[in-house]
Amino acid sequence: MHTSALVLFSGGQDSTTCLAYALTRYARVETLAFDYGQRHRVELDARLAVRAALGQQFPQWRQRLGEDHLLDLSVLGAISDTSLTRDTAFQMEASGLPNTFVPGRNLMFLTLAAALAYRRGIDVIVTGVCETDYSGYPDCRDDTMKAMQVALSLGMERRVLIETPLMWIDKAATWELAQDLGGQPLVDLIVEHTHTCYLGERSQRHAWGYGCGQCAACVLRAKGYAGFSDKLKRAAAPSA
Repeated sequence: MHTSALVLFSGGQDSTTCLAYALTRYARVETLAFDYGQRHRVELDARLAVRAALGQQFPQWRQRLGEDHLLDLSVLGAISDTSLTRDTAFQMEASGLPNTFVPGRNLMFLTLAAALAYRRGIDVIVTGVCETDYSGYPDCRDDTMKAMQVALSLGMERRVLIETPLMWIDKAATWELAQDLGGQPLVDLIVEHTHTCYLGERSQRHAWGYGCGQCAACVLRAKGYAGFSDKLKRAAAPSA
């Protein structure tokens, strides 16, 4: 029986929902983030605010929330020429992928997470990757996660379990999952404290949270929130 989990926790909507998911299932939950020179490194501050708010507002999770880890992965930013690590405009590349794609990012994240989990005696790695409603990144696909799980298990000589609770749901369903896990307080916490915007914009407040409202991350988050809100309104409307 698995009793502990390491959550890849950037401080965004998806990783916060995954953190809540892990806190409902495991007795000990630790978090891990990476500083890779991302333009939106404001997320590294947001994640601390999210952890603090979770501890304050959800006492049933407070004792389960263990250590936080931040690893320097600046080498990834040094070898990446993307709009997430360079001050360039967002656009689609000839490959068909957006230039926000950082090659090897999730592969490196999971490898280092597995090494840390090994040292910390943790059974499960939880990550918020998704191929249902996403930007087309190949390292977010279910096949990639399954392949990484096999490779890491072989390389560590122990079973590594990678959980992807958001893999087959869209952004509206991600908001709904947050509500199922922590009710309206968790939804409100995600709106107020998490960060998703690729530009690191925190001055513009929308119904779904802070962000520029124009980048792909903001558009996906806003669209999901609108779908979630519409479903709530339909459920609350009196039947004819």
